[in-house]
Amino acid sequence: MVKQSLQPNKVKAVSLDLNKELISNNALKVLHRLNKSGFQAFLVGGCIRDLLLGIRPKDFDIATNAEPEEIKHLFRNCRLIGRRFRLAHIRFGRELIEVATYRSSAEPDNEKSKRDNKGRILRDNVYGKIEEDVYRRDFKCNALYYDSAKDCVWDFVEGLNDIKKCQLHFIGDANKRIQEDPVRMLRAARFSAKLGFKVDSKLTGQIRRNAGLLNNIPSARIFDEFMKLFQSGYAEKTFQSLLSFDLFKELFPETDAQIKNESNLKYFIEIALKNTDLRVQKSQSTTPMFLLGVLLWGPISNKAHQIKLKSHCSKAQSLLMASYDVIGGHQDKIAIPKRFSGIMREMLVMQAKFEITTDKQAKKMTNSRIFRAAYDFLLLRSMAGDCPKEVIDFWTNVEQQTNHKVNTKYKNNKISRHKR
Repeated sequence: MVKQSLQPNKVKAVSLDLNKELISNNALKVLHRLNKSGFQAFLVGGCIRDLLLGIRPKDFDIATNAEPEEIKHLFRNCRLIGRRFRLAHIRFGRELIEVATYRSSAEPDNEKSKRDNKGRILRDNVYGKIEEDVYRRDFKCNALYYDSAKDCVWDFVEGLNDIKKCQLHFIGDANKRIQEDPVRMLRAARFSAKLGFKVDSKLTGQIRRNAGLLNNIPSARIFDEFMKLFQSGYAEKTFQSLLSFDLFKELFPETDAQIKNESNLKYFIEIALKNTDLRVQKSQSTTPMFLLGVLLWGPISNKAHQIKLKSHCSKAQSLLMASYDVIGGHQDKIAIPKRFSGIMREMLVMQAKFEITTDKQAKKMTNSRIFRAAYDFLLLRSMAGDCPKEVIDFWTNVEQQTNHKVNTKYKNNKISRHKR
């Protein structure tokens, strides 16, 4: 039962070293307009946690007692989204500020709330007070509210203490919170990796026991979580975190079984994830296609070997058939969009074509739209001992020559444009 009379600990931001210079001006504008219109509104969640840790938040969320239609009336640049819970998205150019109305406890008999037979919340348009909203959040460190008007942080559940001690605790009963939304287990693994927060053995055990509940989550939502897990600059640590919580097997069961017996495959995944993290840190482009290829390479190459033995087809053909089989079999786990699965298959099939080291093959391969991605994949395989030295030497020379031609062409075009 929610404690309606709960009083927050209000702490001045200045005493917490909260860096207000990192707060989005657009988020402050939204807060000001809501307050000016008579509504209560706070910056809330991960952005406050990150500000207290000295991390620049990637986005800013706002919680308010204004209902969605009231928010939309105040902001012309507002769009309402969501079925499970209505949210207001207020756009300022490329920046999006998400505004949510305070949530109440989602009781099973409430007509605006719906759960499945496992306790997972399916619909949740039940609005309430800030004291109730606190208990609908997942972790204590994510349940901090910043009042910009009075420049103070409201702490209802000792979230400041968890941040100070670098620890991760669910609000309320962990089993119930996990059953309400099993994706919270993935968030625990992600925050543990990103923030370096400790998770006690009791919570670790509860996550391991409930890991199978992820099978009840729509695979499209799991793909969205995959992006957050592996495309945010701490993929290698997240991978280790998922393994420690027994969650990786729920996302990639065949790969999980394989890495327990093949240390080279695990090393290949680790160096690929480390490489991705470096690219994110350098603001270089990354694509889920590449990482999905890395994480599915073991099962696909194994399946291709079996197909080749049975049908006596080429290695490239067997890789193509195996990729259709394995990727298709994973769709109920992670819904990989076709725009990624098609190009991923092409990249994996090229691994077999790299074994042909002739000038004719080099000319054909370098004309491919994904030659560079496929070569990078080959390079990572060679680092894990999965590619002969003579093959990588040949294609490294080809790649260097291709780069030289591209750079020369670019310089010549630049000179020509300058002359014109």
